[in-house]
Amino acid sequence: GDERQDRTAAARTRALLRVGRTARTARTDLPATPNAPDTTAPCPDNLTLLVHTHAPPPRLLIFGAVDFTAALSRAGRFLGYRVTVCDARPVFATPARFPDADEVVTDWPHRYLAATEVDARTAICVLTHDAKFDVPLLRLALGLPVGYVGAMGSRRTHARRLELLREAGVPDDQLTLLHSPIGLDLGAHTPEETAISITAEIIAHTHQAPARPLTHTTGPIHRLAPTPEELHPIPQPT
Repeated sequence: GDERQDRTAAARTRALLRVGRTARTARTDLPATPNAPDTTAPCPDNLTLLVHTHAPPPRLLIFGAVDFTAALSRAGRFLGYRVTVCDARPVFATPARFPDADEVVTDWPHRYLAATEVDARTAICVLTHDAKFDVPLLRLALGLPVGYVGAMGSRRTHARRLELLREAGVPDDQLTLLHSPIGLDLGAHTPEETAISITAEIIAHTHQAPARPLTHTTGPIHRLAPTPEELHPIPQPT
């Protein structure tokens, strides 16, 4: 097919690989031309792509067994993440409080993170609101090759957190990777609304999307995701 169809197929394949899911995507779902509507369009060869992956699901690591954690665990599981809740306080970190988490761990957050496996698809959400947990955890997290790091707190808390992280030796180029205050501005108040705010930011960051209302944009709704080469261009020799 044309370049647009190839890129769309590749983007859908990467999306399935990212969530560790095997599925079938039909060529008839792909827009036939750059100006075609982004619903469905017939394709002469009616190609169907089968994406068979052995990749495990991406991980959502939630640190802090707080009121928002249960809702975020539920949202993360719905999106296909393997959800881990970690808190150093055994009275709060119980499976009964977080039934949607795949695992609930009682350990110091930074110690658990240092010993667990992460990759570029991993999302880390710090909800603890406590500097003795946050600072060593974020100092480690911001230096790891993960996809997303966010921390909950007010703007005042965020400003103070940045001061403490700088004092702990975290360089500014790593601090720019921190999504704090965590989430998109949806006017969220309840834990469920806040969970949607956080997961929406994770999705937008994953796809390098501006997270603007569709009524304020033009062009195809299901736009093409940038290729790995576009996100991380290879330097050309001079």
